Amino acid sequence: MLSACPSRRKTLKLLGGAALATVLPGVANASRSTRGSRFLNMVNLHTGDRYQGDYWLDGAYQQGALEKFNYVLRDHRDNIVAPIDTRVFDILHLLQLKLAKDGEFEIISGYRSPHTNAMLAARSNGVAKQSYHMKGMAVDIRMPGVKLATLRDVAKSLNAGGVGYYPSSDFVHIDCGPVRYW
Repeated sequence: MLSACPSRRKTLKLLGGAALATVLPGVANASRSTRGSRFLNMVNLHTGDRYQGDYWLDGAYQQGALEKFNYVLRDHRDNIVAPIDTRVFDILHLLQLKLAKDGEFEIISGYRSPHTNAMLAARSNGVAKQSYHMKGMAVDIRMPGVKLATLRDVAKSLNAGGVGYYPSSDFVHIDCGPVRYW
């Protein structure tokens, strides 16, 4: 199990969306400040691996934290760790801010190897053959205490990428590709 200083949770609201304008240009009213931090807390439901910590501090992504989050988001079927696009982390962080929740994101799927994606696509029409998961640009999530429809609606309001709603499977897909909804 991975862990970080839990007192860092209190830094979640410090940034308040600042500096995300350069990363997520569709987000209104964000300043270009480079001070503050961006905190995330997540657990992979398939492996039980979890990590919480600041992935960005005072204008710089924190490589050590990113590597730990990448590990949590790895393809658990093939045990492959791949770099996750930092825009995904920024979207998740902004989602937390808009929800006013610092709870743990439950990860259903992060990175997927081409092998895993092909296997899942063969089983379900809901899996794209050229999924953003294979590029490290997508996550499937839910958050305890937040209704799935609320999570979807707030994600859509960010106007920051793709948002898919899967109520029968109990997750919302978030990606940093073009803005689109399904």
